[in-house]
Amino acid sequence: MSTKAVFYHAGCPVCIDAERQFADSLDQSTFNVEIVHLGDAPERLAEAEEGGVKSVPAFVIEGQVFHINFGANLADLK
Repeated sequence: MSTKAVFYHAGCPVCIDAERQFADSLDQSTFNVEIVHLGDAPERLAEAEEGGVKSVPAFVIEGQVFHINFGANLADLK
């Protein structure tokens, strides 16, 4: 059974680099990765915020937030 991992990003260069380095390289047999571009899916901003995301790029894995580098504050995407 794989673990759900949601990768939130805003499409900025930092986010795209993080997607290439982290999201695309996770073991697919261990992690079920969903990539959410918040610019394309602004309706998911509240979900990210409720999950504890403060800035993107970030992963939420089993209720834990892992912020990667810094691309944009979540508040700036509203």
